Amino acid sequence: MTRIELAKETRTEAVASIKRYFEEGLREPIGDLQAGLLLDFVVEEIGPAIYNRAIADSQARMLLRVSDLNGELFADEFPYWQRRESKRKAKR
Repeated sequence: MTRIELAKETRTEAVASIKRYFEEGLREPIGDLQAGLLLDFVVEEIGPAIYNRAIADSQARMLLRVSDLNGELFADEFPYWQRRESKRKAKR
């Protein structure tokens, strides 16, 4: 797996969120550099576990959908005569 990269805007928002958490939740100020380093650590250390879980959840969801394709998309074959017989019975 390649290294997880955050978009510039996402990284900026994440750093701001970490700073706010430290200031409001822990009553400790933290600078941009420290927040950025903490974010780098979390993304590198914990990011793959979250990524792998997301892949597993997506795969399970896809397998569920694919396993029910027959029920979802099944089309009766040669329906012309069946419809015609139904119409005849309805007229009687």
